[in-house]
Amino acid sequence: MRPARLHRVLVALPLVLTVAVTPVLARSARSAGGPGGPGGDPGSGDGGDQALIAEGRELYETGCSSCHGINGRGVVEEGGGVRGPSLENSGEAAAYYYLSTGRMPLANSEEQPTRKEPAYGPEEIDALVAYVGTLGNGPAVPDVDPDAGDLAVGGEVFRANCQACHGAAGTGGALSYGRAAPRLTSATPKQIGSAVRVGPGEMPVFGPDVIDDEELNGLVRYVRYLADPEDPGGLPIGRTGPIPEGFVAWLIGMVALLGLVAWIGTRSPIRQTHGSER
Repeated sequence: MRPARLHRVLVALPLVLTVAVTPVLARSARSAGGPGGPGGDPGSGDGGDQALIAEGRELYETGCSSCHGINGRGVVEEGGGVRGPSLENSGEAAAYYYLSTGRMPLANSEEQPTRKEPAYGPEEIDALVAYVGTLGNGPAVPDVDPDAGDLAVGGEVFRANCQACHGAAGTGGALSYGRAAPRLTSATPKQIGSAVRVGPGEMPVFGPDVIDDEELNGLVRYVRYLADPEDPGGLPIGRTGPIPEGFVAWLIGMVALLGLVAWIGTRSPIRQTHGSER
């Protein structure tokens, strides 16, 4: 072989090997959980995920960064007050709960967030949730299945952990410092599950070690049951609790008793005798 031809072969051989081996190495990296594969970084993924996260970042910077900071680390004012908390470990569950229930964005950070019509559409909420999920290692939106839950078990979990604040009928109740536990009758299964996992406001966080996934399914089923429960005892009277219902029963009973006494008085023989003497 001539020296010139040998030189060209030696120069081209590394390029040929590189072109041949690169696709194999790329497939191996994806299957091992490299960038864009399973187990990769939160910010990595396929083109669809990247586009969703990018859209969420734009929405976040426009509507959320003034309180929660450009990187989701919160904003502390000069006087030491917190305008908005950090979202680094809030996770997708917190973002979904607050956005889907209309509790965020909030005009005044000192007010208690309340349920209202969401400010964002479902697709925008999905994008914001995806972006907030990249800010830390918070809980994901739980995959709840009320149909798979046990209603009796859900009732036990509710009475043990939720009834003290939300009331026996899930109609809410007063808390300290002017706060209030919200009604649960309008919450969707996914919203209920997300609230359990993140503990919004004064609500405690109930992780899987406290309420496991099976108990969560039962709890969600029971809370949805409270929105339209059976009433085998008769009229529900607004399901406001035993004391008002007892008062209504007492009032109706007293009116009926007084009416009966008045009717008996008109039928008295003594009164009829006095009337005939006149």
